[in-house]
Formats: sequence, C-alpha cells, structure tokens
Amino acid sequence: MPIQKTIKRELRVAFSRKAQPVWFRVIKWAIIITLVWRFWREPRLWLSLLVIFILGIPVHLFWRWKTHGWTRAWGGWSDVEAGKEID
Repeated sequence: MPIQKTIKRELRVAFSRKAQPVWFRVIKWAIIITLVWRFWREPRLWLSLLVIFILGIPVHLFWRWKTHGWTRAWGGWSDVEAGKEID
C-alpha cells in the first residue's frame, strides 16, 4: 500500500468520531492540558512527554497489528468503517 494511502487511513482512524465518545475526548484533553499547564516550568515535563510518545508508538503498532490495519474490530475498537479505503 502506498504511503499516502496509509497516512490517510491512519488519519481517518485517529479522527474517527466512533473510536472514542465525545465525553471521553473532552475529559482526556482537559486532563492533558491541565497537566501540561501545571507542570510547564518543570524540567521533567519534556522528558515525560517524550517517554509517553515513545511508549505510545508500540501500543499504536500493536493495535494496528491486532486489527489487521484497522480493518477488523479488536480490544474495544470497532470502527472498521474508518479503516476502509476511500477511492
């Protein structure tokens, strides 16, 4: 699969409205923004964000592997429509 199609699929899945309920997204981002605001001047903030990002990559790849490239439901993720190709 060409890289452009892969990136489009990843973005469709990432911004799918069915992947996470709106209330969950609001709470998640409120917590993230509050924590960054609270710890902005702490020297460990950027290290913590880097560690979270690095740990998130294998989790993302694992989920992608288990869902066969976002085409099958697995582990609470069931929006297979977002993973389908759009021509």
